[in-house]
Amino acid sequence: MAPVESVAIPAHDQLRAGANAASPSAYQDAQGLVGKSSLTHLSLTNFRSYGSLSIAFDGRPVTLTGENGAGKTNILEALSLLGPGRGLRGARLFELPRLEGDGSWAIAARINEDGDERRLGVGASAQAQDRRQCRIDGNPASGPTAFTDMLRFVWLTPSQDRLFMEGASERRRFFDRMVSAHDPAFSKTANAYEQAMRQRQKLLEAGSRDAAWIGALEQQMAEHGVAIADARRTMAITLSAREVSGDNDAFPAADIALEGVLEAALTNFAVSDVEDDFAERLRMGRIRDREAGRALVGPHRSDLIVGHRPKGRPARLCSTGEQKALLIGLVLANARALAERRTMSTTPLVLLLDEIAAHLDEGRRASLFDILDELNFPVYMTGTDQSLFKAWGNRAQHFTVQNGQVLPACSP
Repeated sequence: MAPVESVAIPAHDQLRAGANAASPSAYQDAQGLVGKSSLTHLSLTNFRSYGSLSIAFDGRPVTLTGENGAGKTNILEALSLLGPGRGLRGARLFELPRLEGDGSWAIAARINEDGDERRLGVGASAQAQDRRQCRIDGNPASGPTAFTDMLRFVWLTPSQDRLFMEGASERRRFFDRMVSAHDPAFSKTANAYEQAMRQRQKLLEAGSRDAAWIGALEQQMAEHGVAIADARRTMAITLSAREVSGDNDAFPAADIALEGVLEAALTNFAVSDVEDDFAERLRMGRIRDREAGRALVGPHRSDLIVGHRPKGRPARLCSTGEQKALLIGLVLANARALAERRTMSTTPLVLLLDEIAAHLDEGRRASLFDILDELNFPVYMTGTDQSLFKAWGNRAQHFTVQNGQVLPACSP
């Protein structure tokens, strides 16, 4: 089998935003599904700039405003660390403790699930700064995916404004977070693939002659790798099928392409055939991978290609504002897809939007807030000026961040 190297998945939907982004009945149905679980409280201990912090949330979208360096993004990062991975900054565990602290740090959150309160905690001790510890209702929970059945996160940060301009790794991570929002098992599959790939590479570099062991790891990579590619392809098709329409073309339609050997092969061949082909590629590429210091084929090499459909232009050639609008449009399409799933669990998608108003004009901001309000997912946003969130009014819960404190603020 000789699969092609990429597959384009056209986005036939128009990602548009407005006050009436979908029929009221559609959103009422969606709210009945996604409004059952919410974050009610967050507390930080010796985390980043905070020695101690406690915030109560009332269920409305949250805005955090303050000067640069006030600690707004630290709060979003703390929330993101309740999900798998290194959070929205990609920080290592030893970078998270407060400089003036004892080297330990802790994040605690409470969520309401159909009236039942659950307590989640994550942190590290001063004696084991490289070991992430998780707890659920006070009991130890294992692994970085401990909370994926309760919370799922997607975020946008200023660093992602260059998502279409830089390397493929951040685009993969961005897209994979959207996949994980639909399927918590995806993160576990991705972790299993990474572990098998690292173990195989260690054996190759050590000159191991245990072909059976290496072959077993390659089979694991094949099974998990094809599952990753298949989930990504399904996600791309799902995004293409969503439509957020309204009176304003606030966010452009996107053309989506997945560039990767496995993703492309799955358009023409059965999963089992693609697995066999991938395992054979790995076997044949052992010497090459050993010399390169990494596996040169697999889903860890794939890329997400996005285009501005109305202009027929690659996203990388668009203006900063257009790229921001494309990113937001993808996130909205993902949220819309989740809201429309009639069989989804009560696990909420939590949107973390850092400096989201940057590069958006007043009309786009108002359209964005309207859609987020109607989709009814937990949303946390930061900005330097409270006036940026004027269109939210009393629909959001507003806070001011200053001098290491987070204080309630009046509606802008």
